[in-house]
Amino acid sequence: MPQTRPQTEQASLWGNDVEENLRIAFDSLPNKVQVMLFTEKGQNDVLNKAAMDLLRSFKKISDKIELSEFDLSGQEAKKWNVTSSPTLIFDADRYSIRYLGVPYGEEGRTLVGMILLLGFRTGNLSEQSRKVMEKIGSKREIKVFVSPTCPYCPDQAVNAVKAAIERPDIVSLEIIDIQSNQEIANRYSAFSVPQTFANDVLIAYGAQPEELFVLSLQKLEQQTVFIPETDAGIVETDVVIVGGGPSGLAAGIYAVRSGLKTSVIERGALGGQVATTPVVENYPGFTRVPGKTLVDILVSHALEYVQIFQGEEVLGVQPGPIIEVQTSRRKFLAKALILATGANYKKLEVPGEMHFMGRGVSYCATCDGPLFKGKKVIVVGGGNSAVTEALYLNNIDVWTTLVHRRDTLRAQEHLVKNIFSNNIEVLWDTEVVEIRGKEKVGEVLLRNITTGLVYPFPVQGVFIAIGYEPSVSLAKSLGIELTSDGFIKHDSNHRTNIAGIYSAGDVEGGYKQIVTAMGQGTEAALSVFEDLTHPYWTAGEESKSETAKR
Repeated sequence: MPQTRPQTEQASLWGNDVEENLRIAFDSLPNKVQVMLFTEKGQNDVLNKAAMDLLRSFKKISDKIELSEFDLSGQEAKKWNVTSSPTLIFDADRYSIRYLGVPYGEEGRTLVGMILLLGFRTGNLSEQSRKVMEKIGSKREIKVFVSPTCPYCPDQAVNAVKAAIERPDIVSLEIIDIQSNQEIANRYSAFSVPQTFANDVLIAYGAQPEELFVLSLQKLEQQTVFIPETDAGIVETDVVIVGGGPSGLAAGIYAVRSGLKTSVIERGALGGQVATTPVVENYPGFTRVPGKTLVDILVSHALEYVQIFQGEEVLGVQPGPIIEVQTSRRKFLAKALILATGANYKKLEVPGEMHFMGRGVSYCATCDGPLFKGKKVIVVGGGNSAVTEALYLNNIDVWTTLVHRRDTLRAQEHLVKNIFSNNIEVLWDTEVVEIRGKEKVGEVLLRNITTGLVYPFPVQGVFIAIGYEPSVSLAKSLGIELTSDGFIKHDSNHRTNIAGIYSAGDVEGGYKQIVTAMGQGTEAALSVFEDLTHPYWTAGEESKSETAKR
C-alpha cells in the first residue's frame, strides 16, 4: 500500500452557487476521476499548498474525485517519473495526462473541463476531429505551456486533453504552467502562451479551434485552414454574426430581443481584445474593472439570449437571398450576416519581430507579463493600450520602459499621469529598429528620430501595443468595399455594398472603445430587424412597380 499523507478538512474555496453547480456536474459523472498530487517540501511551497487546497476542495465537493497525495521523494514519484513539485497526474492507469503547476486562475477552467471529460471517458471531439485523430499512426508527446492569467490557454489545453483521451494508445500530455516551471519554459523558449509542442516540435502558437489543433497534431506543424470532408450539420437561422467580441455579442442580444433567431460564430476566445486588457477604466458603471471580468459579465448576459458557436472558423460565405456560411464544423443558412470580426494587433514589421514571437516578443501583457517578473522589458506605443500595459507590467514588478516615437503620449490624461507618478521611464522620439537575441530576446536596437542616433538597449522582453489592423480577410473575399484606411465601408445603418451583409465594431474603424463597439453592434442588429421586415434592396423594384401602375 502506498503511504499517503493524511488530509485535513479545508474551508470551501467556492461560493455557494459555484460549489453547487460543480457538485451537480461532478455527481453526474458515470466514472470516478483519480488524481495523484505530488509535492516536495521546500520546492514551491506556496504553490504546493495552493494545489492541496484546490484539490481537497474539489474532493470535498464530490466523491467522484479520488485524491491521493504523495511526496516527491517516495516510490510512487519514481514509478511515474515525477520530478517537479507540484505535479498532478490524472487517471494514470488509463491515460497519460499530467499538469505541472497549479490549475488556478484561468486554468481553473482547464481543470474543470478535464475532470468532466475524464469522468465521461470521452474526448467529446467533433466527427471531423475524430477522423483526423484516426489517421495519426505514431506517438505524439504533447506539451502545452500555459499561464493562470491567460484567457486563451484553457481552450488549447482542453483541446490537448481531448486528444489524449481520444487516443490514449499514442498520445501523452503535459500541461505546463510557465510561472512555476520557468526552467522548462526557458528550455523550450516558451515565453508567450499558449504554445503547444508535439514531439518537441512547435505545432501551435496561440489557441486554435479544435479541428485545427488535431490537424496540427497530425501534421506536426501549425495549420491555419481546416476543410471538413463533409458538412457537420446545417443550422437554419435568421442572422449569423461572425465575431464574439463586445460588438458581436451586443448584436446577438439585440437581434434575439427583436425576435430574430441568431447565431454567433467565434473562432477564438470570446470577448476579443477586452479579454486580454488588464484593467478597463472607461466603461460606464465601473470605475475600474478587469477586462476578463467585464467579458464574463457580457458573455453570461449574451448566453441568456443567443446561441454561441465558439471555436469555429468561417471558411467561406455565399451571398444571396439565403446566405450560406460554411465553418469548420457546419453550414449556416441565414437571411442576414453581420461581420463583427474586430481588429488584430499591428506588427512593428522590424527584423527579429516574427523570429522572437513567443520568445520575448508579446502582444499581451496579461497573458505573458508574469513570466517577466524582475526582468527588464520595453512597451512600444503611446496610446491607451500601451500605457495600460506598461502600468500593469510595472505593477507586477517588471522593470518597464515605454518607447514612443513621438514627444507626447496619445493616451488619456489620467493614464499619462499614472505613468509619471509611477516613475516609469519613457524614451521619447524613439523607435525600434531591430529585435535581437540568440534563443530569446536579449536586446533591441533603438533609433532616436530627432538625432538619428542608433544604439542597443538590453531587454528580455518586448511588448508591442501600437494599435490594430481590421480583420477584413473575410470581407475582402466577399467583395465588400473597404475604406481608404482598410476598414469595411458602410452606410449609417451599417449596411455594406452587398445586400443582407452588415458590419459592426472595430472592423468599421472610428473610435476603438468598448461602448462604441457595443453601440454599433446594437445598431446593426436593429437595422437587420428593420430590413428583414422591409428589405431595402427591393425598395427600388417596389417603386418602379407603383410607377407602372399609375
